[in-house]
Amino acid sequence: MLEVQNLSVNYRGVVALEDVSLSVQAGELVGLVGPNGAGKSTLMQAMLGLVPCRGQVLLDGHPLRRRRQSVAYVPQRSRIDWDYPITAGQVAMMAQSALAGWLRRPSQRAQQRVTVALERVDMLHLCDRPIGQLSGGQQQRVFLARALAQGADLLLLDEPFTGIDKKTEALMLGIFAELQAEGKTLVVCSHEWGDALHRYDRLLLLNRRLLADDTPGNVLNG
Repeated sequence: MLEVQNLSVNYRGVVALEDVSLSVQAGELVGLVGPNGAGKSTLMQAMLGLVPCRGQVLLDGHPLRRRRQSVAYVPQRSRIDWDYPITAGQVAMMAQSALAGWLRRPSQRAQQRVTVALERVDMLHLCDRPIGQLSGGQQQRVFLARALAQGADLLLLDEPFTGIDKKTEALMLGIFAELQAEGKTLVVCSHEWGDALHRYDRLLLLNRRLLADDTPGNVLNG
């Protein structure tokens, strides 16, 4: 279970998040929604220890920073330099290389995990293609493959449905359902409300503070 307790973030005196507390059970797919600038991405980054914050973030009762290998993060596509000369396969392998140490070659088992993950998102046939030459949906599938290869218990996905095609959306939702069945915890950040009813088990409405925590129907109609 993921627990966030009284988390606050300040940027040079500006309050980005104020006293946010929430919990997500294993096997849940939760949508973190709110307008642009609400602090959704900041909350994910604070969970990961990427920005200074006050409060606690726990995974299965332990500080998340000590369980970092149990967490996979899929960043916003807009934050990525798509001109960097790297192939789709190399992107999918990044987490494995970090675990092995950047100067060491990932093990055969790690390479097999990446191959299976790329197959799962239907991108193995494009693994040698430069990542910048792929479509938005294909790029998102590669980053999802990177997360899948980690075998993490918790997946944090920042705006994964932005700029993708319907085929990729359907594929991702199918994989999310499989991960839920495996007992994985998924938190998806999104500013899109239109499809929230059929995407998520629960919605967390954020605008610097947590304003609502309920079923999609109740949040959207509240």
